[in-house]
Amino acid sequence: MKIIDPHIHTMARTTDDLERMGTAGIVAVVEPAFWLGSDRQHAESFFDYFRHIEGFEAQRVAGFGIRHYCTIGVNPKEAEDVGMARAVVERMDEFIALPTALGVGEIGFNNITPNEEKVLRMQLDVAKRLDVPVIIHTPHFNKLEGARRILAIIEEMGLNGRRIDLDHNTEDTIAETKKHDVWAGFTIYPTTKLTPARTVAILKEYGVERMLINSSADWGPSDPLAVPKTAALMRREGFSEEDIRKVVFDNPVEFFGQSPKFEVDLRPETG
Repeated sequence: MKIIDPHIHTMARTTDDLERMGTAGIVAVVEPAFWLGSDRQHAESFFDYFRHIEGFEAQRVAGFGIRHYCTIGVNPKEAEDVGMARAVVERMDEFIALPTALGVGEIGFNNITPNEEKVLRMQLDVAKRLDVPVIIHTPHFNKLEGARRILAIIEEMGLNGRRIDLDHNTEDTIAETKKHDVWAGFTIYPTTKLTPARTVAILKEYGVERMLINSSADWGPSDPLAVPKTAALMRREGFSEEDIRKVVFDNPVEFFGQSPKFEVDLRPETG
């Protein structure tokens, strides 16, 4: 079965990881811009990083038969420096215009502060003006409060919810997210987010429509094979092949296909 991981930081993964991903059936990935583990000190550092994930990383991952795309943004962990964030946002258009950049992300909340909200709104303005997909990060703590505030901002700004993946949902937030016309992302990252078993339980309860599952695999204790492993668990738990394919392939194709740059082989596997 062909699989798409709609949120992974391949820049932090080894070539051995990429080889295993290709072997496991992953045919495309999306790499949202993220925090590198220490705060950047200059806006230009973001620009070098955007060029790296859009260009070099796309070529590196392609060597293993995987299409690599990215999204551009200021992660909420670096949103307290509003002046630097504004300098980055002012140039986001030129990087979103690059060939493998699909939209804006990952943006959102970390501690749900006023500065984080300012930077979130600035970037949502860019996404609305360019009419591109957006990946939004819900906070690790006070997650339901953060999700509700994000959803309220989306409505206040008149954004198209079908262009938005509200990511890192858990059992605490999914009921609220499903009340809105957005996509629900789930991250299989056992130490801080969800396990495959918890994710499958949510899918059993809430169905597979507008659901996206990802690994968010980075330099932390994470698993670049989290999506295929969750697909395998779905199969063992009795999900139909149609529903499994919808979650791991058809849904990400529908969401990211809202960008004309997103291309994957849609032909069914044979043999």
